[in-house]
Amino acid sequence: MKSKSPIDITVEGIADEVAKVQAKLGASLGTLRNVDNFDYGASEKQEVWRDGKVVLYRYTPVRKTLSRVPILVSYALVNRPYMIDLQDNRSLVKGLLDRGEDVYLIDWGYTDRSDKFLTLEDYIQRFLDGAVDFLRARHKVDAVNVLGICQGGVFSLCYAALNPSKVKNLITMVTPVDFQTPDNMLSNWTRELDVDLFVDTMGNIPADVMNYSYLMLKPFRLNMQKYVGMVDIMDNPEAMTDFLRMEKWIFDSPDQAGEAFRQFVKFFYQGNGFVNKDVDIGDRPVDLDDVTMPVLNIYAEQDHLVPPDASRRMKELVGTRDYTELSFKGGHIGIYVSSRAQKEVPDTIHHWLSQRSV
Repeated sequence: MKSKSPIDITVEGIADEVAKVQAKLGASLGTLRNVDNFDYGASEKQEVWRDGKVVLYRYTPVRKTLSRVPILVSYALVNRPYMIDLQDNRSLVKGLLDRGEDVYLIDWGYTDRSDKFLTLEDYIQRFLDGAVDFLRARHKVDAVNVLGICQGGVFSLCYAALNPSKVKNLITMVTPVDFQTPDNMLSNWTRELDVDLFVDTMGNIPADVMNYSYLMLKPFRLNMQKYVGMVDIMDNPEAMTDFLRMEKWIFDSPDQAGEAFRQFVKFFYQGNGFVNKDVDIGDRPVDLDDVTMPVLNIYAEQDHLVPPDASRRMKELVGTRDYTELSFKGGHIGIYVSSRAQKEVPDTIHHWLSQRSV
C-alpha cells in the first residue's frame, strides 16, 4: 500500500485556494464601503478632574446600587487607555459597571515638547495622588481601590508603597515586578540601551519608535501573519470593523516624556528596582514591603510583553498577608478583549472586592 505524503499539495488544491483568495479580495471593496464608523468606547464617561493634560473620567453608572469605594484605573503611558472599553462586547469597564462598581479612569493624555521634563514623581505623586485625593474627598472615604494595568500597574505599586493609607485594595493586571526574567525579550533589549544618549538625542521618545519595538518582538506574527489572516475576513464587514478598530488602537500611541522614560528604563529594566529595592520616586525610596493592603494580581499565561514569572514574583515582594493571584489563559491584549475575559476578569475583580468591602 502506497503511503500518503505528509505534504498534501495538489494542483487542484492550489487552484481552489487561489480562487478563494480572489473571491475574498473581490469582496473586499464592497466590505470596506460597508464598514461603519470603527471608533471606540462602549461606556459613557464625564470629566470630573484635571491637572494640565491629565484628566480623570468617571464612567456613568448603569445601576443604582454602587460599591461605596470607587475603583481608579491607572493605565500605561505607552498606549491609549480605551483598550479597557474598546467596544460593547469587549469592555472591562462595562463588565465592572454591570456588576455595580463605580469606575474612574486617569487618562495621561498626549505628551508634547512641554512635557519632556516630567518625571515619574510627577506621574505618581502629583497626577495619581491628585486623582486619589479628589476621589477620597468626593466619596468621603479614607482610601480608594486602585486598578493598575501594565506600566500603570508599576505606577500603582509605587503609589501604594508610598501612600498605603490611601489605597484600600490594590488590583494589578499584566504588571511586571521582576524585570529581568530570562524570557523577557523586551528587557533583554532594553538592558543594553544607552538610555542617556537616547533621551538626550530625542527628547521625548516618539510613539513610532515604541510601537515598532513592540512589533519586532514577534516580527512574523505581528507584521505579516495577521495581515495575511486579514484576507479571510475581507468579506465580513463586522469582523473587518473589529480588526480596523484594533489596528487604530495599536498605532494610536502617545510620545513618551523623555525624563520619565529615562527613569523607568534605569529603575526597572536596567536596575530591576523592585527586586533590588533600588527605586526612588522623588526623594522617597519605594519598598514593596510597604504594600500592606490586600492585593489581587492578574497575569496572562501567554503574555510576551510581561511574562508570567515577571508578574508572579510580586507574591514574594509585597508586604501584605492578603495576596491573591488569577492566572488568565490568554495574552497581553486578550486579557481585555477575548470572549473569556469579558466574564472571567470583571467577575473575579468584583467578587474579590466584595469580600473586602468592609
